[in-house]
Amino acid sequence: MRTPICNDLGIEYPIFAFTHCRDVVVAVSKAGGFGVLGAVGYTPDQLEIELNWIDEHIGDHPYGVDIVIPNKYEGMDSDMSADELTKTLQDMVPQEHVDFARKILSDHGVPIEDSGADAFQLLGWTEATATPQVEVALQHPKCTLIANALGTPPPDMIKHIHDEGRKVAALCGSPSQARKHADAGVDIIIAQGGEAGGHCGEVGSIVLWPQVVKEVAPVPVLAAGGIGSGQQIAAALALGAQGAWTGSQWVMVEESENTPVQHAAYAKASSRDTVRSRSFTGKPARMLRNDWTEAWEKEDNPKPLGMPLQYMVSGMAVAATHKYPNETVDVAFNPIGQVVGQFTKVEKTSAVIERWVQEYLEATGRLEEINEAATV
Repeated sequence: MRTPICNDLGIEYPIFAFTHCRDVVVAVSKAGGFGVLGAVGYTPDQLEIELNWIDEHIGDHPYGVDIVIPNKYEGMDSDMSADELTKTLQDMVPQEHVDFARKILSDHGVPIEDSGADAFQLLGWTEATATPQVEVALQHPKCTLIANALGTPPPDMIKHIHDEGRKVAALCGSPSQARKHADAGVDIIIAQGGEAGGHCGEVGSIVLWPQVVKEVAPVPVLAAGGIGSGQQIAAALALGAQGAWTGSQWVMVEESENTPVQHAAYAKASSRDTVRSRSFTGKPARMLRNDWTEAWEKEDNPKPLGMPLQYMVSGMAVAATHKYPNETVDVAFNPIGQVVGQFTKVEKTSAVIERWVQEYLEATGRLEEINEAATV
């Protein structure tokens, strides 16, 4: 399964695992893959704590950090500090939206005593707030990759990361976006199909992957969206990718922070139970359909705000999910891809990696057998 990107990053398998859980980052990297910690929900101080823990437990293995700097968002043309921008954006959030969010939670019996503070968290959804996260990450030598989940990172940020001897990756949902990444000097392009969990476009993976590979060659491409088996990794490599960028699988491992109730919700879901919704972040993101996503779609209810304003509203629901994980499934932010329909049980992270490698070998072996049979 080795590809050139394995040599570039010093890993055994071209399996990249995006996760918000530090334990999963460590487990994936120690199993031969490349763990990537999603930083958007952390303050710089909190991120420092997480990365210190990873450094202490990951051994000599590398890992990455994923940030979110969209190409378009409210307040993006401002040169204000993070605190000033937060205050300005707070004033832009209609009280109607905050009251509506509180009502959804209240109707579901979710305690909202602290929702006022939670509703106005900005965290890492802008350049002003993501830049300090990058500075923290660059203080950790084992963090060898910085990825941006939305859009091309700013030119000065790319240069700074390169000057520190690290690589830059960025996700895209179209060949034109991929071209912008490559022209800006991004080292690794992640082509994410519409089946993916979290922020995604509308083009399916099997169509998108080869288009992006052709557009940016020889820049390496990772395939994302709908990958949850070794067979699907084999398909991605067959279409020109050098590896797989995966996310959904890692909510269904023992090392994840999810509770048995949350795991059960994912195991029960079919691929049709996901929806692309703007109800949590303000941009289309794929997640489990639930009462929260449905409420924001009803005709007479408030419509989601743009990024990052909507998260400053939905933050109270995200905070409640962490505090009351078993009571908030019906209103929780559950980003997950259509591949959720393949998940039936919780496994150890190392077992998932081993299974994927075996499935990959079996898939490629079948192709060799077919080829040999055809040439006899």
